[in-house]
Amino acid sequence: MRIGELAARAGTTTRTLRYYESRGLLPARRTGNGYRTYDESDLRLLRQIRTLQDFGFDLEETRPFVECLRAGHPEGDSCPASLAVYRRKLDELDALIGQLTGVRDTVARQLERAELARAELAAEAEVPGGPEPVCELGGDPW
Repeated sequence: MRIGELAARAGTTTRTLRYYESRGLLPARRTGNGYRTYDESDLRLLRQIRTLQDFGFDLEETRPFVECLRAGHPEGDSCPASLAVYRRKLDELDALIGQLTGVRDTVARQLERAELARAELAAEAEVPGGPEPVCELGGDPW
């Protein structure tokens, strides 16, 4: 099949395919008249790349999976190099989850502090002669 058909079937653009070709992820086979030519195995490579990128893998991280398929393995993740990429990605995700958990905890503490301060101001405002609540950001109270 030609580049336009492959792009349509893979749900991508011809420009993307040329980029993958320049990065060595897609083979650069040409016909006698210079047209790029592809087959079903190339579509399979592209689907593997797309799936991994949808999961957050960068393009270079897809290389071991593509190479595994090119080597004739039934799945792109059946080679040791692919498994190593999975392990690294899981470590990266675990670190990000830890960071996000820390941020969430900080935001939750800030919310709790703000709600307590607001409740205290409201209680003081109800006492005769108590302070009128004022928003620190300006504007009307409450």
